[in-house]
Amino acid sequence: MVAAFSAAMMGTECGVGWHTTHKALISAATRWLPEPTPTTALGIDETRVRSVRWLREESGRRHSGERFVRYGSITTCTQSITLGGTDMSQVDAQARRRTGFIASLAACVASLVVPAAGAAPMPLRPMPGAMPAPTSPVAESVPGEVLVGYVPGASAAERGQARGQVDARLVKQVVSGPGNGRAVELLRLPHAANGGQVARQLTADPAVAYVEPNWIYTEQATPSDPYFTNGSLWGMYGGRSNPANRYGSNAAAAWAAGQTGSARVYVGVIDEGIQMSHPDLAGRVRNPGETANGVDDDKNGYVDDVFGWDFAGNDNSVYDGGTLGAADNHGTHVAGTIGAKTNDGGVVGVNWKVRMISAKFLDAQGGTLSDAIQAVDYFTDLKLNHGVNIVATNNSWGGGGYSQALRDAIDRANRAGILFVAAAGNGDIDGIGDNNDTTPSYPASYANSNVISVAAITRTGALAGFSNYGPRSVDIGAPGQDIWSTTAYDSYSSYSGTSMATPHVTGAVALYAASHPKASAATIKNALLNSTAPTTSLSGITRTGGRLNIKAALAK
Repeated sequence: MVAAFSAAMMGTECGVGWHTTHKALISAATRWLPEPTPTTALGIDETRVRSVRWLREESGRRHSGERFVRYGSITTCTQSITLGGTDMSQVDAQARRRTGFIASLAACVASLVVPAAGAAPMPLRPMPGAMPAPTSPVAESVPGEVLVGYVPGASAAERGQARGQVDARLVKQVVSGPGNGRAVELLRLPHAANGGQVARQLTADPAVAYVEPNWIYTEQATPSDPYFTNGSLWGMYGGRSNPANRYGSNAAAAWAAGQTGSARVYVGVIDEGIQMSHPDLAGRVRNPGETANGVDDDKNGYVDDVFGWDFAGNDNSVYDGGTLGAADNHGTHVAGTIGAKTNDGGVVGVNWKVRMISAKFLDAQGGTLSDAIQAVDYFTDLKLNHGVNIVATNNSWGGGGYSQALRDAIDRANRAGILFVAAAGNGDIDGIGDNNDTTPSYPASYANSNVISVAAITRTGALAGFSNYGPRSVDIGAPGQDIWSTTAYDSYSSYSGTSMATPHVTGAVALYAASHPKASAATIKNALLNSTAPTTSLSGITRTGGRLNIKAALAK
């Protein structure tokens, strides 16, 4: 181990670039981590969890123009940060002396390779035919919590017996069962329980189908009218628009042809919350079946979910940014790219008339698997049982490992005709894009037929340095660097990330659904993927080898 670190760090002193040395150092560190990490999350002690987080924070800071910024425990990769017109990109590139950094990192890794006392890590066992769990050393889960999926038909008594044998407490029922397939429960384990042993006991129970960590998810982005006319909204442009950029989504050409969307089309935003009163979003975020009267009008189990539901806080307040705008920036930014209205001010979205509903599950600490599943099912229920025409959900988040429970939820959305548009991811602990074919990034890497995985490109058509890719697992590229959109409170910011590329595609899905109201989810997906503009930087590293071309898609 010491030799590996010595070899990695000698490059720093001998003139080898930081970029290369950094990759070697991380490689040396991560080779000593237990694989796969997902199950060690059930038995890992807090010292090691903190060490993993520290390794992601500190080693992620690069000297090549991309940086990591922390929002609580949310880690996101950025090219630049511009908030309210102020460029914040010059962050501590030279602030930490290398000698101190090397010593701290060596101490960190030393703590990583010492097993927790009493812990008995066990490889996570995917369901037969399932995709394997990833081996990322930074996958995080909620300590002391697991999701348990039961076999179809398992009775309440059988589920109670399974919980009782490990003295686990039922936190909530994530999936009810029958109509939704197998029941899934979130359980809290006894204090100091050995996670590996508990997982073995539960999986041995005939009523239990699988046991999973309660994975933690994070945003796949960071911060980096007038914005359209002044050249800022390059992601909306096309080669012949004014202003023009051939690497934009070509939404402007669709608008020029009269394709601006429909108020009868809905999109679910699974993310942070949305500032629904933002001048560019007012009137665009709404559950049509609900009014604010203290009654569950649409009888979907959520009282006064007028704008959606906060699954992290378990209430109907989907915007918590207040007047300072410290919270819900990410969700508001995503919503603006999808559907900010044209009003001679601020920004404009891909779709001028679309309606959105918020399913907030991310907060300052990230979001959990159990909440993500409920958010996905929330929209499936609204469409199937309450008549809301939801054509897609936007999923600009990722993290954790493989989850059968989440994959099942995405499949339920598929059966309801809802596309699941997902950010391909912003690399691993180093912030450099990874190949999702070999290192899956969930949820974008699920093989469900309704998933569209989106990479990020720059305004010059290059694959963004932070963007993941994959010739078999990433579908399409879209604008994802220096993207201006709405943020809380009544503000506008430029962000970069696959989070920003994803809503361009989601907006395009809604635009297609507006002009082709009888089109199925499969038809819409095929239209978008079969109309991409060939792009050199994406050739051979994405399924289509091209970037989003909205005008061409609408002609399919």
